[in-house]
Amino acid sequence: MALLPITKIAETAGIPEEYVIPFGKYKAKIDYSLYETLKDKPNGKLVLVTAITPTKAGEGKTTTSIALTEGMAKIGQKALLCLREPSLGPVFGIKGGATGGGLASVAPSQDINLHFTGDMHALTSSINLIAAIIDNHIYQGNALRIDPERVVWKRAMDMNDRALRNVTVAQGDPKGSPREDHFVITVASELMAILCLAKDEQDFRDRVNNILVAYDLDGAPIYLRQLRISNAIMSLMKDALLPNLVQTLENNPVLIHGGPFANIAHGCNSLLATQLALKMSPIVITEAGFAADLGAEKFLDIKCRVGGLHPDCAVLVATIRALKMHGGQAFEELTQKNLECLDKGFDNLVAHYENLTLYGLPVVVAINHFASDDEEEVALLRKRCEEKGYPVAFLDGFLQGGEGSTELAKKVVETLETKPSNYAAIYDLNASIKDKIETICTKIYHAGKVEYSEKALAQIAEYEALGYGDAYVCIAKTPQSLTDDPKVLGAPRGFTISIREVNLSAGARFVIPLTGAILTMPGLPKVPAAVKMEDNPA
Repeated sequence: MALLPITKIAETAGIPEEYVIPFGKYKAKIDYSLYETLKDKPNGKLVLVTAITPTKAGEGKTTTSIALTEGMAKIGQKALLCLREPSLGPVFGIKGGATGGGLASVAPSQDINLHFTGDMHALTSSINLIAAIIDNHIYQGNALRIDPERVVWKRAMDMNDRALRNVTVAQGDPKGSPREDHFVITVASELMAILCLAKDEQDFRDRVNNILVAYDLDGAPIYLRQLRISNAIMSLMKDALLPNLVQTLENNPVLIHGGPFANIAHGCNSLLATQLALKMSPIVITEAGFAADLGAEKFLDIKCRVGGLHPDCAVLVATIRALKMHGGQAFEELTQKNLECLDKGFDNLVAHYENLTLYGLPVVVAINHFASDDEEEVALLRKRCEEKGYPVAFLDGFLQGGEGSTELAKKVVETLETKPSNYAAIYDLNASIKDKIETICTKIYHAGKVEYSEKALAQIAEYEALGYGDAYVCIAKTPQSLTDDPKVLGAPRGFTISIREVNLSAGARFVIPLTGAILTMPGLPKVPAAVKMEDNPA
């Protein structure tokens, strides 16, 4: 099916022409003042797509989200899809792009995966402007008495580059203050979190002003508002605050906006896009990064509470290959039939399914089909789900697009119509930071114990003293395991989670406990996707 001009897609979505800002023929920004004309309409139903613990290649959550949207159209149901923007880190790293796959893709795929409408550039520029202003302030006399050793704002780049994890700045500058500094990947930055949690432009500005950037020589916090650069940030971010409109290969509208990772950030698309979509469509489909222990937990405990959202259903993506991996089959052998490992690995699915029900959500299991799946394996997985009483549907969207996605679409519609959601978050915001961390670790990860370094305990005490005891918790953890050790597969219980440090994102109003060996600037694999492109030129 040929792509349609973006103005036609906007018309399909019910967006009047005056709110469409085209970026070429197939992309557009949506003027957010549209929301004001719709704000009194009731919200549509909200469907979250999440997954079991994935292999390192991913299990097709985005592909499933797109396929479900296509399937909805095939059965005559209007649905609007909200996705995150891709990061160049995975695009040129190990996972590749984030526009789906096969016939379940959004387009123009290459544009979306690369420069898109410039949102990542605006974010990266804004992050680094803040860093430059801080160091310039120190250089030009340091009226705020910033302690160079306690600058907590990090520079950013939208690329996996392990060489930038630890750097030295102001080296050789006679008036500067040389110090160790750090880069994070743009999608793990606080500014990305703020973009995705802001309810409107004023909320975005207020959150930006509340970013804690450093401490002074007496140990008092210094906030971005004291640097007096919020107007400059707003100028850079003006267009980036507007949701992006594109289309699926079957010409269904998609809003793509914001893109935080879920292992080291909160993993959800922008609240701005989701709020708008809920006013425009009776069904809204969205996804949260990695597995349900990461993206779904943060969606349900952070985004939904910040935005006052009430999710109605969760789709849990499961693949034969991931379950076989959790059952002990080597990654390199996952294309080989293995009923025993599949059966053993089913416990990982059970853990994620039961976690989602803790939030009061009805859950549908989607068996996302890969070409290597054996019919007996599919039949066994379906049987195990049915024995547990789990609603389950086979999905073949990659190969068949909407036609291969109708079973899942019908199952989701049936669930929305017959099973009410009793959504509730799992921790009290007024609990202590440690209590909130331990609730997530024990209830969602199934840990038996949480250990804290002395540094982490001191940081928690400091943040609570500063008035952030009621902050949300956004745990940074490996996506490859329910534990903080990527080598531990399956569904372990009773293990110990180690918190080595805790960062504060005051503007986003969450704390970020770092577990195990998690890093906020990823590295590239031995053979990056960028190298593989040499044999497959764009």
